[in-house]
Amino acid sequence: MVATRRGSSGVSHSFPGLPDGLAPRQTSLRASTRTTLICGGVVLAALAVVLFTLLRAPMKDDVAWLLWVARQWLKGQRLYIDVVEVNPPLIVWISAIPVLIGDAIGVSAKTVAVYLFAASALWSSWLSARLLQGVAPAFQRVPVTFAVIACVVLLMPGVEFGQREHLMIMAVLPHLCVLIRALEGHSNSFGMVAGSSIAAGLGVSLKPRYLLCLATVELVGWLQRGFKLRLSPFIAFGVAGLYVLAILAFFPSFIDRAVPLAVTLYGGTDTSLPELVLESWRLLAGVGVAALLILALPKDSPGRTVMAVLSGFAIAATLAMFLDGKNWFYHRIPATIAVVLALLYWCAEAAMTRRKAGTRPDLRYVALMVLALVPLAMQADKLGERLHERLALAVEPDNSTEVKLERLIRRERVRTYVAFSEWIGLGFPVVDDTGVTWASRFDSMWALRGELWRARMDGKPPAEWPMRLWVAQDFIRGCPDLVVVDRRRGTEDINYPSVLAQADAEFAEVWARYRQIALLDGLQVFKRDGEGCATAPPVENNE
Repeated sequence: MVATRRGSSGVSHSFPGLPDGLAPRQTSLRASTRTTLICGGVVLAALAVVLFTLLRAPMKDDVAWLLWVARQWLKGQRLYIDVVEVNPPLIVWISAIPVLIGDAIGVSAKTVAVYLFAASALWSSWLSARLLQGVAPAFQRVPVTFAVIACVVLLMPGVEFGQREHLMIMAVLPHLCVLIRALEGHSNSFGMVAGSSIAAGLGVSLKPRYLLCLATVELVGWLQRGFKLRLSPFIAFGVAGLYVLAILAFFPSFIDRAVPLAVTLYGGTDTSLPELVLESWRLLAGVGVAALLILALPKDSPGRTVMAVLSGFAIAATLAMFLDGKNWFYHRIPATIAVVLALLYWCAEAAMTRRKAGTRPDLRYVALMVLALVPLAMQADKLGERLHERLALAVEPDNSTEVKLERLIRRERVRTYVAFSEWIGLGFPVVDDTGVTWASRFDSMWALRGELWRARMDGKPPAEWPMRLWVAQDFIRGCPDLVVVDRRRGTEDINYPSVLAQADAEFAEVWARYRQIALLDGLQVFKRDGEGCATAPPVENNE
């Protein structure tokens, strides 16, 4: 038997010796296999870049600090009392997992954390791709959808990989996909609904402001398909509510100490609204374009549902970022990932629709494509800048300030160490990598700066948060062998040792024993002369 294939010209093409229809099926299978291999290669390449960068370069300071806090908590120190942390305890519980695994298998907590976070990103992306299959024309091929989502989730955070905002968007993506399926009339198993909702509830609990995002996407669903109660949001909000009850029951010190401390002093790191808007212009442009492009899709189309859900989440996440009031890139991660996914989806869906119609793109289509691609290009430019900086450190980690400090600490045989700086990186991952004792209950000088800021605002320092006294007492009790003072132009405008010496006579006496031994990347490095420090009266650790 001879199989034939008729081309568009009407000429029959034969496949000798094959049954009818087998050759086209084999051709389709080969094409599908080729697509899967290409997509797999792209994801592996993105994963390789991420792993190489994260494992070779110094760990992100916030993540390194949380691993250290988790280790202290596992050792029995009291969270929010012996160790000052202003985040709810969930992130500490999560950070304890790589610490425990690393200790059990003899691997650093950093290495375990990087692999766990990368695996979580891949799992979230794969599950989302499977859930979206068949919902819209652009989601027909799971490998392609997976590759796009995975590359965005892996690469967009850049140096901020593993931050709470990054973990949150990983946890929430499947929940958004379940919502999209429900709005388009696709069934979801109870297990999938419950699992994705629990993950979303835990994800937003990392930063409770993002409950606003879950409420917003539910409202978007009602606007798209009419009011309908769903089980998912009840489960997600229920999980968040149970988490709050767990905090009240097991960590009342978070409510009594961490929250008032943050409310009183964290404003010292705030950025003015005009400056925050200016710094966020790429994100705002992307959110605006994504919202406008919704109107270019048919009202009842699946594409409009996808765009509405992603754009609604991005708008709410952007609002949450502005409520935080901090000019920190990682606060933009959830909204940025949602916007980039929305714009990529719109481009793919529009291209497929035109190709199926068999018509040439008209000027309106070209204009909309450019409108979608411009904010994508701006985000890619920012991502490229950050990746280039981090890759340079990964290639030559010895050039980083953190590694230079670690070498100095080992050379001087330092046992205790502290840094007077708002940059957490001078303390963490330096402490994690060298094993020295950190001579403070704070990760950096943000709280002391907050006290000085509040004193300027109110005309006097807050009596309930005497940071100068606590930092000075920690220093005397910790008696650090080595001290780094950050006085670099453009980074620190406060002479912390001078401020502490004026506030505490005993600190001034102890500080007089330190002499500068090095100038490292603009940092002043001091070492203590002689043995021991004066003994400060016992304090009650914030109590």
